[in-house]
Amino acid sequence: MRLAHLILTHTNPVQLSRLVGRLLHDKVDIYIHVDLKTDIAPFLQITDAENVYFVDRRVKVNWGGYSIVQATLNGLEEILESNNNYDYINLLSGQDYPIKSTAALHSFLAANPGKAFMHTLSVENEWREAIPRITEYHMPDVNFPGKHKVLGMINKLMPKRKMPLNLVPMGRSQWFTITAPCAAYIVDYLDKYKKVERFFKMSWAPDEMIFQTILYNSPWKKDMINDNLVYVDWSKGGASPKVLTMADSDALGKSDKLFARKFNPEIDTEILDHLDKTITGK
Repeated sequence: MRLAHLILTHTNPVQLSRLVGRLLHDKVDIYIHVDLKTDIAPFLQITDAENVYFVDRRVKVNWGGYSIVQATLNGLEEILESNNNYDYINLLSGQDYPIKSTAALHSFLAANPGKAFMHTLSVENEWREAIPRITEYHMPDVNFPGKHKVLGMINKLMPKRKMPLNLVPMGRSQWFTITAPCAAYIVDYLDKYKKVERFFKMSWAPDEMIFQTILYNSPWKKDMINDNLVYVDWSKGGASPKVLTMADSDALGKSDKLFARKFNPEIDTEILDHLDKTITGK
């Protein structure tokens, strides 16, 4: 089984290098998208490792914007264009880290051929707080004086937006592990249906919804598993998950997930050392 990791990052090349080192395997290739707003030079040392590539078509990523979707799509396209016949593509951030061994990851995926692992909730029934993301107009990738006032007027005067093509909106977390055919379907779908692309460009945080929505409304729906294989702690509340530390080591050890997020060595590097010892036994 051949696996491609796609990592989206914008900071801390030392942490990214450590993640890449942990993911390396003779049946793995790693593709890295570095935010175009970030100087790529400090990251380039990572290419000294075999089978590590940087995504050429970089974009400036804005929080909550379609630019995150575009960065992901650019990475998926370059992975598919490589013609390396990957069985799975795994999307990670530079602040993720495996909590199981690479052998365990490959064994798990080999035992679940053809499945798409994505956090997938119904926006209309299970994740209702996300409804305004798609019924109202947003412009997260555009900034100009008075933008929020203009958007307020637009949303007051215009009717509620409706999903294009009668799509059923699904989503939650942007991170996923899907097959190469699923990735190809997503890329081809957005190339074919430009109205879907345009709709999500005016939505808030479309990266947490667009990929699940496309697959859920496709023949691939039957292969979707509502689990993105990532441990995340939202107990602190807010827009970002808790930074994991040694205080979370027991929870990570008991988790059946394959990855966890998020980590920050500037806050706690001991937890990464602990995970390395747990995974390798050294």
